[in-house]
Amino acid sequence: MRALQWILAPMMLIAAVAVVRPAMAAEKAEKDIVDTAVAAGQFETLVTAVKAAGLVDALKSDGPFTVFAPTDEAFAKLPKGTVESLLKDKEKLAMILKYHVVAGKVMAADAAKVKSADTLAEQPIKISAKDGAVMINDAKVVKADIVTSNGVIHVIDTVLLPQ
Repeated sequence: MRALQWILAPMMLIAAVAVVRPAMAAEKAEKDIVDTAVAAGQFETLVTAVKAAGLVDALKSDGPFTVFAPTDEAFAKLPKGTVESLLKDKEKLAMILKYHVVAGKVMAADAAKVKSADTLAEQPIKISAKDGAVMINDAKVVKADIVTSNGVIHVIDTVLLPQ
């Protein structure tokens, strides 16, 4: 009987986790791209830029969208004064931000199968695998597949700059 308990206990735990995980995924997907970015706490510069460029409503719309989201640390890599300058140039800022967005919901497994994707800035980004990591141009995807109600976010370590 004791041996049966040792076998059944882990199986019951696995079953409980299987029931909880879909509920957690559905709960996360209740937030759109903007609300998910705000809640994450690592995209303050990106959220500020999205607001300054007037793109909040677009990124809260139905989509779906795939966003390659640079972290605050990624923005900090830009030359001093760049972010401040961009916040004053709404058109240029919007172009750079749209360069981080692809129409449709592209999960990491699907992105790994293509070499490029067209962005909302009407310029393609390069997608490649390098040293076991997925690269978007020269940016490394540090966290993939953050599902939102209107798409997916992939976290990147570098701000993408269009030609």
